[in-house]
Amino acid sequence: MRIMGKNYYIFSSGHLRRRQNTLFLEGEKGKKPIPVEGVEQIFLFGEIALNTKLLNFLSQKGIVLHVFNYYGFYSGSFYPKESLLSGTLVVRQVEHYLDKEKRLFIAKKFVESSLHNMKRNLEKREGFYQQIEKIKEAVDRVSHVGSINELMLAEAYGRRVYFSCWEQITGWEFGERSMRPPRNPLNALISFGNSMLYALILREIYMTALNPTVSYLHEPGARRFSLALDVSEVFKPILVDKVIFRMVDRGQLKEEDFLEEPEFVYLGEKGRKAFIRELDAQLEKTILHRALRRRIKYKNLIRLELYKLIKHLLGEKIYKPLKVWW
Repeated sequence: MRIMGKNYYIFSSGHLRRRQNTLFLEGEKGKKPIPVEGVEQIFLFGEIALNTKLLNFLSQKGIVLHVFNYYGFYSGSFYPKESLLSGTLVVRQVEHYLDKEKRLFIAKKFVESSLHNMKRNLEKREGFYQQIEKIKEAVDRVSHVGSINELMLAEAYGRRVYFSCWEQITGWEFGERSMRPPRNPLNALISFGNSMLYALILREIYMTALNPTVSYLHEPGARRFSLALDVSEVFKPILVDKVIFRMVDRGQLKEEDFLEEPEFVYLGEKGRKAFIRELDAQLEKTILHRALRRRIKYKNLIRLELYKLIKHLLGEKIYKPLKVWW
């Protein structure tokens, strides 16, 4: 059980209970209090029992609860009742989804940003000139597509080129991207990192008046917060990929940090803790924001991105996604 920033991570098993205005984790090692006043979201990695009394308390406090299964794969989130509802914004979100041109415009921006940020990761390393040029070609294709399906194909092409560099960057076996399930340690790292990012973005969406189920690049689904998937495309190269490259470069993850079962590989508890520590460190880093002219934490870039999207939906300012300049 550990707290980093305003995130609380629980790896042990037991009962999560409410006692008046405090949370307690009751397990084999006794009862441990959780300081809810300083927590924005809780990540559950252990086998945790809870009840509706607890969920009602989390809702009152505006705390998002994320659940991961035994293998560290994201299962779902308890998302409290929205406190920042805006009927006008929800209507605008839906209007932009239903209008083919408006939806495609936003979806293109997500992909343009994603490809640009992948390209920037390669530009900071030597030996990838050809791959960088191919990603530029993918960006050019994006500007000419006329449908979401064509856009997804252009994005997939650029991502394949990007992933083709990973074995050279990391020195680890990669092959190709395998998600369900991951078939080697590098794929397991990507899947775990993307799941963490998805959960973090969901919390940021909750802090705005945006509806997390209305999306533009990914098809809205009845059982997922698909807007978080859209926004995560912008930040995967900036947050998840950078953390992976750094940890591998420094030798912070070893073969024994991964566990293997027939047909798939997953990150063990020790590796998850190490990854989360590095991801939180990345989120706390700052950059000098060109427009705001002050230093901004990486984690605050996500909220800023959502505000830019809101202004676009309300017709106040055309959406320009985050493209790494540093």
